[in-house]
Amino acid sequence: MDGTKPVMESNAEETQDEGQESKGCFECCIKCLGGVPYASLVATILCFLGVSLFCGCGHVALTSTLTMLENHFSTITTDHATLAAVIQIFQYIIYGIASFFLVYAILLLGEGFYTTSTIKKELQSDFKTTICGRCITAFFMFLTYVFTLAFIAIFCFTTIPVFLFFNMSNTCAAMKSPDSNITSPDSICVDVRQYGIIPLNATPGKACGNTLTDICITSEFYLSFHLYIVALAGAGATVIALIHYLMILAANWAYLKTAASTHDYQDIKTKDDQDLEAEARSKDGQNSSSYS
Repeated sequence: MDGTKPVMESNAEETQDEGQESKGCFECCIKCLGGVPYASLVATILCFLGVSLFCGCGHVALTSTLTMLENHFSTITTDHATLAAVIQIFQYIIYGIASFFLVYAILLLGEGFYTTSTIKKELQSDFKTTICGRCITAFFMFLTYVFTLAFIAIFCFTTIPVFLFFNMSNTCAAMKSPDSNITSPDSICVDVRQYGIIPLNATPGKACGNTLTDICITSEFYLSFHLYIVALAGAGATVIALIHYLMILAANWAYLKTAASTHDYQDIKTKDDQDLEAEARSKDGQNSSSYS
């Protein structure tokens, strides 16, 4: 009986140590999860998703659009040479937008981690923020505001090809509809020259009747139309993400400014209390020496 007692005590100690380790791991996980800026994380995921959709689908849609124009609306290479150069410039711009917003979203997420850690330090009575930190937040807020306006403009610009393809698709659908009483299908045309996409002297420049119907069922038209819609949705998601970032940065800046002012007031009040306490002690010392 006595020989089994040490074994039981060691098992109890091992069980207690395992419980303490599991408790320590749980507390560590809770501490790590508490330091995650979830609002900034959601905005970052939405920004990545929106920019990826806009840049990826927009790049492919521009290529398909150029192929469709070359095959059906501008058979002479010199007529659409300028358009091809402009599309290539837009594609390079798309590369730049994708790369820039990848880095910028990561920077904003890092700013969110910085602010969250500052708040945690305040809760632990170890709050300390600097003017530099508040200026960085204000600078990001200004940049995000500018980029939000820029992407709103991009969103509006992306609606143009969606509108053009939508009208063309509706025209083809109306021609195929059995309810439509079209006596002369060749009189129904889509002239892309009037939109300024290609020069007015481009050949043929327009598509009518059955030719137009055949264009609407090509893979280039179907792919371009739907990719422009997805790119428009991606631009809209990016605008929402940037507005979300803007609200987060504004709240962080206001919080840091208010907290810094509060702590400055508390430091001044603590110093005044210490001075009053030192003065009171000095008077007590003088009174005790006079009585003695």
